[in-house]
Amino acid sequence: MAAKKDDGRRVVAENRKARFEYMIGETYEAGIQLAGTEVKSLRQGQANIAESYASAEGDGLFLINAYIPEYQQAGEFFQHEPRRHRRLLLKKREIHKLRVAVERQGMTVVPLELYFNQRGLAKLRLALAQGKKMHDRREATKKREWDRQKARLMREKG
Repeated sequence: MAAKKDDGRRVVAENRKARFEYMIGETYEAGIQLAGTEVKSLRQGQANIAESYASAEGDGLFLINAYIPEYQQAGEFFQHEPRRHRRLLLKKREIHKLRVAVERQGMTVVPLELYFNQRGLAKLRLALAQGKKMHDRREATKKREWDRQKARLMREKG
């Protein structure tokens, strides 16, 4: 099952690679338009958003390439497409802001985590992000390793 957070959220899927590959800017909380079998599959803790992204199509924002497997207990007629485009539920002002940032500034809308809130609704935490260059990634790795070594030394010293 999924891990439980202390603020009442139950995280189903997390995109840990996003913080390494992107410089995270503003974050948004969006609802997702899901089918019944998708919700049941998510409640079992099955989802993968590691290689997904959000894109503006038409007048809405859609989550693309997110994997929610089929719900095994449902019949074949009721099943959903595992990698279908899912509409994200945001205010028009937020959608416009994201669309402008992507078109003009070359940023990307990246999902960070998929979770159930306190009321039991599926939510997606999105971030407006800019891709890191290779040297930025190397710096982040060096900093992380130095922090680990520093913590190790502090533990040994007292």
